[in-house]
Amino acid sequence: VHQSKLDFFCKLGYGKQDICKVLENLGQEALEDDVLKELIRMGSKPQALENQAQPSQLKLVARGSCSTTPGLKWLGEDESDASNSLRPIVIDGSNVAMSHGNKEVFSCWGIQLAVDWFRERGHTYIKVFVPLWRKEPPRQDSPIADQHILEALEKQSILVYTPSRKVKGKRVVCYDDRYIVKVAYEKDGVIVSNDHYRDLQNENPEWKWFIEQRLLMYSFVSNRFMPPDDPLGRHGPTLSNFLSKKPVLPEKKWQPCPYGKKCTYGNKCKFYHPERPHQAQLSVADELRAKTKVPLAPGKEEERCQCSP
Repeated sequence: VHQSKLDFFCKLGYGKQDICKVLENLGQEALEDDVLKELIRMGSKPQALENQAQPSQLKLVARGSCSTTPGLKWLGEDESDASNSLRPIVIDGSNVAMSHGNKEVFSCWGIQLAVDWFRERGHTYIKVFVPLWRKEPPRQDSPIADQHILEALEKQSILVYTPSRKVKGKRVVCYDDRYIVKVAYEKDGVIVSNDHYRDLQNENPEWKWFIEQRLLMYSFVSNRFMPPDDPLGRHGPTLSNFLSKKPVLPEKKWQPCPYGKKCTYGNKCKFYHPERPHQAQLSVADELRAKTKVPLAPGKEEERCQCSP
């Protein structure tokens, strides 16, 4: 009986010494409830509660700081940082669909290919603008392929229809390009289109700069959406930096010397020599400036002071 009660209260987390004292006072045949009340009256606590009761080492945190340890992060912080570092995407749906359809058919599959390409890169804000009259049944003069894709993208809150209506049998269409440029400008995003929007550039000088710097052109190669690796030319940013709010600068790489070991310039050579591991990559003038800034030793400073009048 003693051993069974001892095991029972040990499993609850109480110490053996406290349990033995209570059993000696109450007797070996005491009820478990009475033993438990006596343990509580003595102030004995289970080890788990004692560990929780012990206050952890607190650190003073300056007002405005998020946490004491930089290693701990909020739930979902990495995902939000990754998505926030990418620019919003605004797609000219008509331009993309007609390009995929070889300017003959409004191919909705081309829009889906473009959306999937940006989704795979991690972009969360993607908007596609298409005129409202594209929801109408296709006609001979305006054929549409895979029209069900527009409905699916609309349900996903990706596709947005620009307004249009009919007045006395004539269709009145709002200028969808204005929607595209305005939303991309306000969101500080990227416009996906092969159109240059020259009329809108002449209309607003701020839009002119934005269109020149944030227009991403593309091509379709065998049903594959392919934007260029250098959207702003050979000397411009890479595609990853173009689509990112925080561009990553490439590391500076030294160009190897064309003469190699036959180079006679020595330390004056501005190119990289792999056979000279301790070569200073500074010009002669920079090396002289660095030497003049080096302070004198303590002994030399005393000699200099004694010699001076």
